[in-house]
Amino acid sequence: MNLVSGGEAPQAFEWQSRVRLVDEVARVLRQRIYTGFYPPGELLRQVQLSEDLKVSRTPLREALRMLQSEGLVEADGVRGVSVARADRRRLLDAYTMREMLDGLAARQAAERGAERAHALLDPMIAAQRGTLEPWSPADYTRFNVDFHSAIIALADNEFLNAQLALVRKTSQVFAPAVLISHERAGPAIAEHERIVAAIASGDGDVAERLGRAHIHETILCLKRELQGESGCAGTVAVPPAVIGHRRPTA
Repeated sequence: MNLVSGGEAPQAFEWQSRVRLVDEVARVLRQRIYTGFYPPGELLRQVQLSEDLKVSRTPLREALRMLQSEGLVEADGVRGVSVARADRRRLLDAYTMREMLDGLAARQAAERGAERAHALLDPMIAAQRGTLEPWSPADYTRFNVDFHSAIIALADNEFLNAQLALVRKTSQVFAPAVLISHERAGPAIAEHERIVAAIASGDGDVAERLGRAHIHETILCLKRELQGESGCAGTVAVPPAVIGHRRPTA
């Protein structure tokens, strides 16, 4: 029995348990959704998936139920199972939650992991900058998710860890193209640098404000885009109390 991942050659697996099979099917489907192989709204036909992944319908259905519990797919009695998509309200609600999540994560990262901040996060920022020329939106998005996930890891809070799926969902599933445009990427990386500096300084108040401001800028950008406007290239305004914590430039 084998399982084929999107864009990969078939791989042989020896399944030791039913649970492992379901987990692996879910992992492959999850990765395909995150990479855009299955875009939002895509109908996931079980017969086709079963043939494609070389698995029976029963573990496939269980894997789809797992993804449904994560909010990655939706099911209805008419169309079947499809990749989750976000209308205007759902999109803004998700990012409003992210604003709170990222702010708290930055605060607790400053309080619990300041000494590891530069070592862990600076290489991720450097990797993000490397995606700008030539512009690689897929790599930029992947490193962006890694960056925000690493801050949650530094926060060392099991309840924040439980929200990691939201970071991936908003960044890799729900986000419109404007949020991963070259125009927005440069200012966003600059915001990341200021967040890292605040975390490394151990200042939870400043780190939280910058973490929230970073996502709030995304919310404002989304609102402008949804209203048919442009102008998402700007970086967030830095509160006066934060200026002294900016990272020195060479």
